[in-house]
Amino acid sequence: MQFDPRRCFIIGEIAQAHDGSLGTAHAYIDAIAKAGANAVKFQTHIAAAESTPSEPWRVRFSFQDVSRYGYWKRMEFTEEQWLGLKRHAEEKGIEFLSSPFSIEAAEMLRRIGVRAWKVASGEVSNSQLFDYLVDTKLPIMLSTGMSAIEEIDAAVARIQAGGIPLAVSQCTSMYPCPPEKVGLNMIPYYRQRYGCAVGLSDHSGTIFPGLAAASIGIEVLEVHATLSRECFGPDVVASVTTSELATLVEGVRFIERMRNHAVNKDEMADEMAPVRQLFTKSIVVQVDLPSGAVLTAECLAVRKPGTGIPADRLSSVIGRRLQRAVAAGEMLSEADLSEEVVPHFPERR
Repeated sequence: MQFDPRRCFIIGEIAQAHDGSLGTAHAYIDAIAKAGANAVKFQTHIAAAESTPSEPWRVRFSFQDVSRYGYWKRMEFTEEQWLGLKRHAEEKGIEFLSSPFSIEAAEMLRRIGVRAWKVASGEVSNSQLFDYLVDTKLPIMLSTGMSAIEEIDAAVARIQAGGIPLAVSQCTSMYPCPPEKVGLNMIPYYRQRYGCAVGLSDHSGTIFPGLAAASIGIEVLEVHATLSRECFGPDVVASVTTSELATLVEGVRFIERMRNHAVNKDEMADEMAPVRQLFTKSIVVQVDLPSGAVLTAECLAVRKPGTGIPADRLSSVIGRRLQRAVAAGEMLSEADLSEEVVPHFPERR
């Protein structure tokens, strides 16, 4: 897996939107593939390996889980089930990704054959897990949602020292993230500072930051997705619907085509010549005139189409003598005009 500066890798992030239902998780794969994204991403939680029963709730949302630990436990799938999800994604032609939250989770994902890592914001400081991921030499997408620059510097240095493909994604861990906290300015900053691919991990719950980021150039775009805004779960408020995801994908691809194709105005003018004739104007006479009449400003006008003498040559036509009789509204051509220019003196009043 490589990061392509000409084509953004778009990830539909499911996280816990499946609410522990394997069938729902598979439904999300179908929906993300249908939307046109490049990858579907989950989160792999093994409660005993990453949490303790005393872990506090970020948001107390669950009607059935007494503790946050119990919630993580309910989100677990078996290795066989994860393998089934990966195979389903591959059948749909999209990449399967999942963020590990423990070494045990990473080891399991490695066994089922993931081809890249997404390092979640809270795991950047987890040196044990981070070192394991780096040692696999798989490409890494690094989220920066909870990190100061010093921490990001250290993580990037560790990854780049191993010669590993890297994308650093701007992220703000707010759910939903307000516009003033998206941090679009950090994207070119990361590219210049680290000399690597960059991206946006967006939690705004809208398609707008993704489109804006695509317009300045990103290699990776990750957005949370939900089947419906009426779905259950803590991330729904920070998610786009899968139909909105399809619009986002379409918009990003449109923006890429604009960015990847420079326009030469002279070449474009040549290409637009037939259309130009429809929209521009030519010189016409406003009254019936006999052959030999001298053209004055008062008897001339400009009208569509632009297939005759161009309107911007009006002053050069004044004073020319007609070679033939013309009717009112008739378009002039060079063959209608004499070479000589008769001096014209306006009447004094």
